[in-house]
Amino acid sequence: MMRTLFDAELNKLNVDLTKMGHLVEVSIENMIDAFKHQDKTLAKEIMDNDRLINDMERAIESRSFNLILRQQPIASDLRNVTSALKIVTDLERIGDQAADIAEIILNFEGEHAYRTVEHIPTMAKKAKMMVHEAIDAFIKKDLSTAQMVIKMDDEIDSLFQEVKQEVTEILKENSERIDYCIDFLMIAKYLERVGDHAVNICEWLEFNQTGTMNDHRLI
Repeated sequence: MMRTLFDAELNKLNVDLTKMGHLVEVSIENMIDAFKHQDKTLAKEIMDNDRLINDMERAIESRSFNLILRQQPIASDLRNVTSALKIVTDLERIGDQAADIAEIILNFEGEHAYRTVEHIPTMAKKAKMMVHEAIDAFIKKDLSTAQMVIKMDDEIDSLFQEVKQEVTEILKENSERIDYCIDFLMIAKYLERVGDHAVNICEWLEFNQTGTMNDHRLI
């Protein structure tokens, strides 16, 4: 009976994780649209949505701790709950990055910023793909997709270097645009962090399934 209750609670935990992952994906998609169209109304919605993501993180953390305290989980159960706790932290931070970019979008005036730095749109699309695939891999327990996402992180890092070079060239042409360029660098840095958190989700999936992370056995 206790095992049945535990399994039911664990299933609810996974359902909540899936819902939170969906909210985060929506935030990333909306962030790209808001940036592309300089849609300040949508940017504000992203910032409001971030509060819902934060609330879900706290609810999942509470459910996870209750599972550990009320039961005596075996190793595989402990891996499930521990990885859930870690993944919700990364999901929450991805939501934060989307909200941070939305806040920058609210400050853009006049120029169409989306195409000013060529590699930022590419970074945004790559980050969106990484988040989607990482969440999908976790839901399906798909280690091969997780490995693919981890390898994609090098592409995001390379694009960040390209953005820095582009911003340097803009400043060479007009040093008075320093504030504008700082905004672009911040957006690129946030996108790079989104990629890092997607990688973390995949690494916690590896731990969930194998008890190892980065070739080190944890449980």
